[in-house]
Amino acid sequence: MVWKPRVTVAAVIERDNRFLLVEEETPRGLQFNQPAGHFEKNEDLIAAVKREVNEETAWHFEPEHLISVQLWRKNPELPTFIRVCFSGRCHSHNPDQQLDEGIVATHWLTRDEIAAQQHRLRSPLVLISVDEYLNGHLYPLSLIQSFLDLDHE
Repeated sequence: MVWKPRVTVAAVIERDNRFLLVEEETPRGLQFNQPAGHFEKNEDLIAAVKREVNEETAWHFEPEHLISVQLWRKNPELPTFIRVCFSGRCHSHNPDQQLDEGIVATHWLTRDEIAAQQHRLRSPLVLISVDEYLNGHLYPLSLIQSFLDLDHE
């Protein structure tokens, strides 16, 4: 069997000094996370983060910057993740839309409120990503290039 890391996308979304987080059911109980998830076959990373934000929050998301590409593993016995973290803005919220399975609620929290919930964060990457955003780690989306179904005869 070939070892492969799992690829995920995440979004840091700030509005009025508050960040959009989801509260979700996990094996360790209710935890907070950025809107995030696995990217799927036949989609690029930009499409994946837009889809994940919409499915988990009922907001439409427009990525504006790449924050970081993070390699994460809690311990050697658990899967390794490559997490591509974006920042951007939300628009067109649909309060009647059903959220993804396992999502209990969405919250707009300040950085300090997020830090106060460290014991309930899905991973340390939640606060690390907010801090990277606040410290200006914003890179052009042109760093992400997709070459799906490229025929080069």
